Amino acid sequence: MDDVEREKALLNVLNTEHYALQTSRSGTIEEATGRATIFLSVLSAALIGLGFAAGNEQVVRPYLGAVLPILVIIGILTFLRLVETTVENSLDMRRIQRIRAYYHHRLASEHDFFADAVASEDSAETARMLVGIRSGRWELLLTTAALVGAVNAALVGSGVALVLGMVGDWHWLMVLAGVAVAVAAFVAQFLYIVRMSRGRRT
Repeated sequence: MDDVEREKALLNVLNTEHYALQTSRSGTIEEATGRATIFLSVLSAALIGLGFAAGNEQVVRPYLGAVLPILVIIGILTFLRLVETTVENSLDMRRIQRIRAYYHHRLASEHDFFADAVASEDSAETARMLVGIRSGRWELLLTTAALVGAVNAALVGSGVALVLGMVGDWHWLMVLAGVAVAVAAFVAQFLYIVRMSRGRRT
């Protein structure tokens, strides 16, 4: 196989890989949307049930005691998978950028086509192209995983407040403990997102 045939074969392979990566990105986005929708639907159904049970004090606490742990478990599982899909989507986009950089070098170097992909992967411009937003750890707060993490934190904080309410009549302690636990839970989940995002940049 001569150089011309090898170049054509490589372009065909890259085109196929480019299409496969785009399909993979679409799949991860659809999965993330579906999982978040299912979780929020279950949460909405639980809140509707709470509205029916709220009128009876003998029912509302057992209801919350049974439903809150289930919601927290579903929320954590959803959160973990959403973090994975976020990382997978970012990796796919990085690989697409490498292919686009090859297109620029080999086919369009005298034009501006794919020029954004030629920048260093560590540059702010490339990072902005990878995720569609400005780079930085705080931008991870805008992800679906962070959204579900915030809901999880609220559920955990509510559970702690509920337990304290069952032990004694400490209204201020219930509020402070619930808020503190919710904040701590959200920070822990956010740090997990940051760690996973940094750990799989290949």
